[in-house]
Amino acid sequence: MTGSAAPTESRHWAPGEHILWRYRGNASGDVHICRPVTVVEDTDELLAVWMAPGTECVKPVLADGTPVQQEPLATRYTAPRTTVTSRWFGTGVLKLARPGEPWSVWLFWERGWRFKNWYVNLEEPRARWSGGVDSEDHFLDIAVRPDRSWRWLDEDEFAQAQRAGLMGPRLARQVRQAGQSAVEVIRAWGPPFSDGWEDWRPDPRWPVPELPADWNRPLPGAAARTSA
Repeated sequence: MTGSAAPTESRHWAPGEHILWRYRGNASGDVHICRPVTVVEDTDELLAVWMAPGTECVKPVLADGTPVQQEPLATRYTAPRTTVTSRWFGTGVLKLARPGEPWSVWLFWERGWRFKNWYVNLEEPRARWSGGVDSEDHFLDIAVRPDRSWRWLDEDEFAQAQRAGLMGPRLARQVRQAGQSAVEVIRAWGPPFSDGWEDWRPDPRWPVPELPADWNRPLPGAAARTSA
């Protein structure tokens, strides 16, 4: 696993380095999503990473192995869970994140590199550490089509997460406000939507990153204070 040096605010990962993009479970603090990715660009303004097809990832499932999305919404966030490893299916995903911003923007393609859509994932601003970035998903998302039209996604899950006690009223308001700010960027067609990332392609020489055995290692306390 690359990127093992001690974290500092000025240190940027080089293109081609492998890091982990992780999410903690809501209200649990334990890592339940882990995706090895390749750094495309890392500057003071933007972190861009590539999740290649076939990447071995960690994802949450119900305790009996049932996919989370198959559980009825009313008990989806209260039923016991565990984690499993699985390969990312379909085409890869390009993830773009600006430091301190409470969302990241993901790009999806159809096979043959036909651009499909942007996906705005509302989330806690990412904490940088020596091996990657950590965040917490905020349930609510936005899909953006190539014609610049957009729509909210997962509003039912956003509401249920509040009913289940995973998100208090104050945080829910902040998440909705973050979504509205993202919508303003979409309507103005600002970065990263206007930056031409849909025409980007990965270096064919890049190997698929491996999932390390210690994928769920905790953050050092000091490293969690640096956002990206």
